[in-house]
Amino acid sequence: MPVGKPDLVAAAANAADLSQAQAKKVVDAVLDAITAALKKGEKVQIIGFGAFSVRKRAARTAINPRTKQPVKVAATKVPAFRAGAALKAAVKR
Repeated sequence: MPVGKPDLVAAAANAADLSQAQAKKVVDAVLDAITAALKKGEKVQIIGFGAFSVRKRAARTAINPRTKQPVKVAATKVPAFRAGAALKAAVKR
């Protein structure tokens, strides 16, 4: 069962003894800060949890499976996440 943003808000509200509205503001602020940093091309590192970064994908030629014709795919940037040691250890248990 996937965990979504409402679940994170509820967990933050319970852990920090906040109202749902306050916890939503906190979760939104954290996600907005991460998004803003990634838009600038910066790396966001949360010690023990992981690091968010932007990776560049080069332009390439792909094949359309329906028509078998080559298609040019433009270069792009994509968000990436690398788990930290503490997160890896917690999941491993």
